[in-house]
Amino acid sequence: MQFGAKLREQIEKSHPCKNIYVMAHKGTFQKVKKSNKKMYGTRGILVCGYSLSEHPLFMSFMEQTGFQDLGVVFVTTNQSTKTLKELLALPDRSGQGEKSDMKRAIVMSGFTQKELHKLMTAYRLAELPSQLWATLTPTSENWSVTNLLEELAAESEAIKKQKEGSKRPTHK
Repeated sequence: MQFGAKLREQIEKSHPCKNIYVMAHKGTFQKVKKSNKKMYGTRGILVCGYSLSEHPLFMSFMEQTGFQDLGVVFVTTNQSTKTLKELLALPDRSGQGEKSDMKRAIVMSGFTQKELHKLMTAYRLAELPSQLWATLTPTSENWSVTNLLEELAAESEAIKKQKEGSKRPTHK
């Protein structure tokens, strides 16, 4: 999969993902603006649930979207009980080429709000497979990756059901 200049051009021309929210406190969400304000945590990214063949493709995607300087950790199946903080402390490219049977997800740490929008927009434009997304918070950094993925999956399912319910026609 080659992304290259065409994807970079599309990112620059496109409108960012409109409504991105992060969990501010348990159960409450805050809209992410498009500022240069740095979000919580040490700069890095955790990649969960990608097949071995997708690891180099993901690294190519990151490079071609301008995130080549970012530390990337591929979370392995045997690291599922480690906290996000522990995983983000691992060296760049840890876990690359190792198996991950987790749900497909990206956890971003220390991004600016603009970078978060840029990455999510690029991912959408590249038409990559659906996945869960999260940003590190002071609360979540002490969660195991398994707990975070379970919480994200539950939230995703609740949002999906809510959307489906609002699309149903009302009968009078």
